[in-house]
Amino acid sequence: MTSCIEDCLACYRTCLSSAMGHCLEAGGKHVEKGHFTLMMACAEICRTSAHFMLIGTPHHRHTCAECAEICAECADDCERLGGMDDCVEACRRCAESCRRMASTH
Repeated sequence: MTSCIEDCLACYRTCLSSAMGHCLEAGGKHVEKGHFTLMMACAEICRTSAHFMLIGTPHHRHTCAECAEICAECADDCERLGGMDDCVEACRRCAESCRRMASTH
């Protein structure tokens, strides 16, 4: 669980800083509603999943399942746009970690 919390927090930091830095500076397709909203959703579900694991609620399985799905989608979208390798890597790592946590009882 500790490694999943770290992966979630790292992805939260990376998505938020990439959106607020790289995407806003790059403009164009990087700030289109679909992409930018997905990045904000990814950052928030990562933060929420980490929070749920930190407080020890069994509901983390649900947030982690959703987190894995959103992170995978965000990774694909960031890869599609290009120039966002850090975000792609953080999202993929978090998605895999959360998939494992979601299936743990």
